[in-house]
Amino acid sequence: MVEILSERIELTILRNLVYNEEFTRKVLPFVKEEYFVNREEQTLFGEIFKFVDKYKNLPTKETLLIELNQRKDINQEELGRIGDLVKTFSEDDIDTKWLLDTTEKFCKDRAVHNAVLDGIKILDKKDKERSPEAIPSILSDALAVSFDNHVGHDYIEDAKSRFDWYHTKEKRFKFDLDYFNRITKGGVPSKTLNVALAGTGVGKSLFMCHCASNFLTQGQNVLYITLEMAEERIAERIDANLLDVSMDDLHVMPKQLYDSKVEKINAKTNGKLIIKEYPTASAHSGHFRALLNELSLKKSFKPDMVFIDYLNICSSSRFKGGNISSYFYIKAIAEELRGLAVEFDVPIFTATQTTRTGFVSTDIGLEDTSESFGLPATADFMFALMSNEELEALGQMKVKQLKNRYNDPSVNRAFIVGVDRSKMRLYDVQQAAQNIVDSNQKETPESAYDKFSDFKL
Repeated sequence: MVEILSERIELTILRNLVYNEEFTRKVLPFVKEEYFVNREEQTLFGEIFKFVDKYKNLPTKETLLIELNQRKDINQEELGRIGDLVKTFSEDDIDTKWLLDTTEKFCKDRAVHNAVLDGIKILDKKDKERSPEAIPSILSDALAVSFDNHVGHDYIEDAKSRFDWYHTKEKRFKFDLDYFNRITKGGVPSKTLNVALAGTGVGKSLFMCHCASNFLTQGQNVLYITLEMAEERIAERIDANLLDVSMDDLHVMPKQLYDSKVEKINAKTNGKLIIKEYPTASAHSGHFRALLNELSLKKSFKPDMVFIDYLNICSSSRFKGGNISSYFYIKAIAEELRGLAVEFDVPIFTATQTTRTGFVSTDIGLEDTSESFGLPATADFMFALMSNEELEALGQMKVKQLKNRYNDPSVNRAFIVGVDRSKMRLYDVQQAAQNIVDSNQKETPESAYDKFSDFKL
């Protein structure tokens, strides 16, 4: 009975590909020949697809029969069966919405079925080109099959949805640092690339570890990818931040006290933090994509934000470093990471180094970005972290906006945050400490940026 129902669905799809232009335009890019079980139906679909692709119009029964008669790979018996099938086609009055939904489900079911069969072939070593490591990706692609009928924004017809979008509160991920919330209008949104620029040892990893700790306590799922330090070193910094102890004290803390503190954190948050280490310069967006898919399949873990420490020591999935200038190479990495943020609907935080001139400067600009000016061109939000002996003595760090797609970067251009390096923690300082020349700072009440976010601590 199931086979009969499946066959009827296939015949309904083929018939409407000939008679229903709206249906054909919407589904033809997503239906594949291998979704049809019978060779006759596969052959017929192939002819329909070829005709529409070439002539941009629907075929008639007569044109299909003529094209089929000219094929040399079909014997007379098969040709007769396909001809009989075509002759049964007739125009019928069927609900297009129902037909689209049913066809989408058919394609999803067939894609998963074929993916399982491919996986069995791989495990039985009948597939010489793919290894068992390819199975999660094959299944993931099959499960992702869907019809995307959006072909662009119609200015007049989509005016209502556009107006609704204007009045929709965008979800933002809020910092625990006041001035960062001010300059981002209440936090960073998804599908963005956010970059910290700093010299060696100033605090790039400190900033990202602090933010990862903060978002975890807010109940968010956090993925921290490190290409610079070992997983244990990153976890050590996050431990110091969350457990409120110095990194030195961590190594002498009794196990019972440590377990107690970790249990308290676990009780306070629903979020998870996963730290994954890759060798320096060995991983690119393709590896990160595979990791995200693997975490989803094996641990049902979907991150709300991703930290990558840090961009310059990633590799590019499109280019080899030795064959391209650093400008295009680093720009390519930035574009790939931003594409990853859009694909998985997450904000990505990363960092980059300053030039040698910028390392000793107390007023870093975009021109001090090392290796490639293409990076700031790609980033949504970019800021510099600066320190000197005077700021270090005060336990402070200077932050300067370099690029900001969320807000006016000329307002609150620079500001001061407190730093507790022993606990790998940043904190707000009193307003009296904000004595920066040309900072263009403005008082912003809490509600001014709170209203832009539906995310609350």
